[in-house]
Amino acid sequence: MRYISTRGDQNERSFSEILLEGLAPDGGLYMPQHYPRVNSLLMMRWRTLPYHELAYEILSMFIDDIPAANLKQIVDRTYTQAVFGSEAIVPLRKLEEGLFVESLSNGPTLAFKDMAMQLLGNLFEYELARRGEELNILGATSGDTGSAAEYAMRGKKGVRVFMLSPHGRMSPFQQAQMFSLQDPNIHNITIDGVFDDCQDIVKAVSNDLAFKRRHRIGTVNSINWARLLAQVVYYFAGYFQATRSNTERVSFAVPSGNFGNVCAGHVARMMGLPIEQLVVATNENDVLDEFFRTGTYRVRSGTETFETSSPSMDISKASNFERYVFDLVHRDSARLADLFGPTLARDGGFTITPQEFERIALTGFCSGKSTHADRVATIRRCWEQYHDMIDTHTADGLKVALEQRKPGVPMIVLETALPAKFAATIEEALGRQPTRPAALEGIEALPKRFTQMPADVERVKSYITQHTA
Repeated sequence: MRYISTRGDQNERSFSEILLEGLAPDGGLYMPQHYPRVNSLLMMRWRTLPYHELAYEILSMFIDDIPAANLKQIVDRTYTQAVFGSEAIVPLRKLEEGLFVESLSNGPTLAFKDMAMQLLGNLFEYELARRGEELNILGATSGDTGSAAEYAMRGKKGVRVFMLSPHGRMSPFQQAQMFSLQDPNIHNITIDGVFDDCQDIVKAVSNDLAFKRRHRIGTVNSINWARLLAQVVYYFAGYFQATRSNTERVSFAVPSGNFGNVCAGHVARMMGLPIEQLVVATNENDVLDEFFRTGTYRVRSGTETFETSSPSMDISKASNFERYVFDLVHRDSARLADLFGPTLARDGGFTITPQEFERIALTGFCSGKSTHADRVATIRRCWEQYHDMIDTHTADGLKVALEQRKPGVPMIVLETALPAKFAATIEEALGRQPTRPAALEGIEALPKRFTQMPADVERVKSYITQHTA
């Protein structure tokens, strides 16, 4: 399997080459040259496998330059009951007939990002040891990516993490998870601005090829293909739990900000998983909902980006969206490069052609939007009707899932975090505090370690230089 850039760079690369790299040299995102296809016989065999074996089977279709025994050992070490709390790893919770929540948030940071980040940490450590190299990871987070990355990378040999987050825009719990870590290889930088400012800095540093190579800069954001690939696995796992045969179709509702989670569903569908709909659920920052309704992708400015009670989705530039559009325009890299390069820079957005817009339905995508009032009402409804407590982002997903649900087609809502991470809104909805694991009681009171700075690329580069000398 070889990997190519969405923007036309002609150099094909192996998985291990792109694992540590992040963005392609031309600013594009890496994609597999083709999607491996699965058939009913293969899925019949996969249906009975435990999660770690299913993960190995799927990952090995995309990773052929790590010896099979080593890859299997990495995957087996990653997906364990001790780390994720259950033998199923991602068990389904049935709300009612044909309506499920897939539990993705039982890892160490109580968010679905652990599903990929725990694997990424082990892959990084393996590959760096194989090369005898070190890596400085630069990332941006709107809430959950940062803590998942830091918990996965803390103490890892040869790895430092520099994580940018928007100052004061995460929940107290999210901030405490990150800023309370005292490991010397973890560096938290809060940026005066919104998540998109953080993400822009990461991209700017990644596009400075001389700096990137001199300081061995890599990324754990969902622009890293390995992270998205790990997420493909739980679409298959959810499907197998919700169905009895491989002739059935299901839909997935996915709370969406940076588009990585639902893009993994797109990859699973392209591989042949029988997905009827991929339902994109946004909050008040509805750039993706607008696109799927109108065909226009219109990036919002920082002042237009709302601070909401589902903060991990407070994003107006969806990085992984480029991967989906690449497939939507039939992998025409010149067209893609123009849309996300000159056109986006000049117009602040773009509109696809009517023919391209018609293809959206063929790829299974639809969308909807949720507001604060909606998520409070949905959290309350889910608790009263099903006695199931969900967080604010999962509530956005459930609200839109109920609107888009088709008769006779099971709907799986992807859980993105546990309610404990967003206690204020849970209390507003239910009049009670969510429970949290005993190990995380009082985490907000722990000493915090972070550095605040303006949204300035050169300041961030200077900090990295000082702390990698």
